[in-house]
Amino acid sequence: MFKLLLIEDDESLFQEMKERLTGWSYDVYGIQDFNQVMQEFAEIKPDCVIIDIQLPKFDGFHWCRLIRSRSNVPILFLSSRDHPADMVMSMKLGADDFIQKPFHFDVLIAKIQAIFRRVYDYNTEPNILKSWCGATVDIEQNLVSNEAGAIELTKNEMFILKQLIEQKNKIVSREELIRSLWNDERFVSDNTLTVNINRLRKKLDALNLGQYIETKIGQGYKAREEGSV
Repeated sequence: MFKLLLIEDDESLFQEMKERLTGWSYDVYGIQDFNQVMQEFAEIKPDCVIIDIQLPKFDGFHWCRLIRSRSNVPILFLSSRDHPADMVMSMKLGADDFIQKPFHFDVLIAKIQAIFRRVYDYNTEPNILKSWCGATVDIEQNLVSNEAGAIELTKNEMFILKQLIEQKNKIVSREELIRSLWNDERFVSDNTLTVNINRLRKKLDALNLGQYIETKIGQGYKAREEGSV
């Protein structure tokens, strides 16, 4: 049974979500003390975290930043605010998805299921090591390493890199990446993919690999091999 941690201070909404999610066979936890969020996170060890932005003490961005400093667990943001900057900020901090309140419960379930398929299913593949531009890509550990060092990617970043290097030297359309990553492109902002690609490329720059992820304007993205055009 997957464990969900809901960092939500609206008790009525929390109870409603807990009841509905429990009905889908998820093990649901809430925060008892908003002064002890990280301690409770460490004790629960959730498989996915759902965070509201507006919270007592500190906002959801603060907790996302702290969680990301310790874990690559999938993070889904909830927000009653409709400013696009909130979605951009959540993606830059390493969140996996974003839902605007009020939301239809079927959308929440679809997003959670998509996250679990993406994050936990593909790690069972026997071929977990891939070679690209002289680097070793460890899909299971979310690590990319070469003679310049090693970097750790989030689940989303690794999934995107995996999709691109499996079709290296070919252009992968934005639509194909969105469908593969989120399963249903109706539920995701096009800007979310851009943020993830930019974050991935910036991390790869530390290994002198960022230049090999190319943007093809109006077409998509390509993972190029060294020496190829």
